[in-house]
Amino acid sequence: MIISVSGAPGSGKSTFACRLADALGWPRYYIGGIRREQAAKKGLSLAEYNKLGETDPATDREVDDYQRELGLKEDNFVIEGRTSWFFIPHSLKIYLDVSEEEGARRIFSDLQHNSNRNEEEGLNSVEAVKESTKRRLESDNLRYKQYYGIDAYNPSNYDYYFDTTNISRDEAFEKVYEFIKSRLDKPSV
Repeated sequence: MIISVSGAPGSGKSTFACRLADALGWPRYYIGGIRREQAAKKGLSLAEYNKLGETDPATDREVDDYQRELGLKEDNFVIEGRTSWFFIPHSLKIYLDVSEEEGARRIFSDLQHNSNRNEEEGLNSVEAVKESTKRRLESDNLRYKQYYGIDAYNPSNYDYYFDTTNISRDEAFEKVYEFIKSRLDKPSV
């Protein structure tokens, strides 16, 4: 089984995907991390790289082709990416959501402890993060619709939707993991 994890910025996707991969003993692929590395190699922040992608489809297609190939060649892994559900349609698709305010608060907190995120400059408040997140969502939606005709943030594309706004990381993990375990116990159709 392949499990794809997507969702809103700050919803806990990375924390969840890491923990899930550990619990299952499976590899985890982090598409956002690959994009961040690609941006850094070009001397760009992730926001600048996303903006470049609005006119240069290669910035998305490289990682999207990589995802598609993984889905065809491997099994039993967790993949975290906003378009993973689309490029690996046979995956179990998980969507984690969070309110805009809470997502921005979580990202801001992470930025205080993690300088390796390759984010744009000036994210020195929750409000600045919220504005940056809005721009990112606009860029994502523009690129995904333009190149693939999809809305990666539409919960109806997923097998399981879960809002993490008002619960702890542990509670969110347990609830979503319970759903995944119920699917792991069933034979494939």
